[in-house]
Amino acid sequence: MEVLLVAAGGMIVAVLTMAWLGTFARWFVVPGVDGGLVKDYGVLIKAHIDFVLMSLYCLAIYAAAKAVGAEIPVLACWLIAIGGFTNPGVFVIAAFKPDFWQALWVKIYTGLSFIITTVGFIWAALVLICTALSVA
Repeated sequence: MEVLLVAAGGMIVAVLTMAWLGTFARWFVVPGVDGGLVKDYGVLIKAHIDFVLMSLYCLAIYAAAKAVGAEIPVLACWLIAIGGFTNPGVFVIAAFKPDFWQALWVKIYTGLSFIITTVGFIWAALVLICTALSVA
């Protein structure tokens, strides 16, 4: 389950990176970042928010599992961790290359990312629910 903690740490670093990029693109403009490196500021903010949420999900699932004495399977943790990076990763790439959405591989990547993430979250949720019901 420690995979969730390591992943959350990595996502927090990504959150801070997105925050600084956004700051340099809008508030303390660094030449070449706004309009140069960052093509779509709004999508960059979506990436930032998605990384925040994914890191919080990892931490919450870890804490909930510890609270009820559950052990989330390592594969489920890896699926959550992978999805936690790949889902916001779509927004990160799109912030730098807005026409990226047109490519077929992007649609496949996005679909696979959503499937991987969904399976991981549902698996962890079922473990938490089953454990909580058996304890009650």
